[in-house]
Amino acid sequence: MEIKKIGVLTSGGDSPGMNATIRAVVRTAKAKGIDVMGIFDGYKGLLAGDMIEMTAKTVSDIIQRGGTILQTARCKEFMLPEYQERGAHMCKVFGLDGLVVIGGDGSFQGAEKLANLGINTIGIPGTIDLDIACTEYTIGFDTAVNTAMDSINKIRDTSSSHSRCSIVEVMGRNAGYIALWCGITTGAELVLVPEIPAPSNEEIIKKILETKNRGKKHFLIIVAEGIGGCNELAKHIEEVTGIESRATILGYLQRGGSPTALDRLHASMMGAKAVDLLCEGKSKRVVAYVKGEYVDFDINEALRMQKTLDDYSYKLCDVLSQRY
Repeated sequence: MEIKKIGVLTSGGDSPGMNATIRAVVRTAKAKGIDVMGIFDGYKGLLAGDMIEMTAKTVSDIIQRGGTILQTARCKEFMLPEYQERGAHMCKVFGLDGLVVIGGDGSFQGAEKLANLGINTIGIPGTIDLDIACTEYTIGFDTAVNTAMDSINKIRDTSSSHSRCSIVEVMGRNAGYIALWCGITTGAELVLVPEIPAPSNEEIIKKILETKNRGKKHFLIIVAEGIGGCNELAKHIEEVTGIESRATILGYLQRGGSPTALDRLHASMMGAKAVDLLCEGKSKRVVAYVKGEYVDFDINEALRMQKTLDDYSYKLCDVLSQRY
């Protein structure tokens, strides 16, 4: 089937680099003579028919912007068959020959349902969590890590001045990749992630005191969002050790900001790849980055894959934090 018009939407949580992805989709499509409809508010906007035609000019000066110009939203209704059918019908009403979905695994599940209803769909992994198993990279991760690292560096400065213990929670939902990368790159004494059993409070206290006895005057613990409990841990450490302890939850600032060069590059390449796949007649695929190449997987296959945290990196974080 000849592709004459496609739609593009961003779904779920926003991530830095989504705008760069939209830009690549639109300009690659226009270069091939394909019209593009930008769909607002993800699947919620698709159900409402809230979309406009996009041109090369529409996406000017957005590659450096965080967030998404198409807005995004979570749409629980789209989990229901009747709403999926309505979404597919809306694609046909607007004459869409294909749809590019930028988001995480929940967004891909929606794309898979639309594909089953006859809509050619391609997913692009846009999430700061790096939790999509089929790909080594997800758009927004590098920016989120750098944002968190910069904030943690500042927290560490004041922690050092006051000889404090700082507990910092970073985002990532049930994945510990942001926490692990931040732990290694900021020299944290301890990293707590959902994928690996957390040490007991007694073991944490012991590590802090051992580190103190080796001459360290300040301590940094990075906690993944899926673990939580930062305030309680800070209170417990101070009560037991007498070391002044403070908890900081970085929160949504990690989703904002201008995307890094790495995020802009991957976003541009993946956006172009998605359009190429549609033009090749492919559907129900996810664009992925594996071993230095941009490839694609069946959405069902991608959703079945399980991702594990690198045990070597986790152990290395502990080794590098030691003062021998």
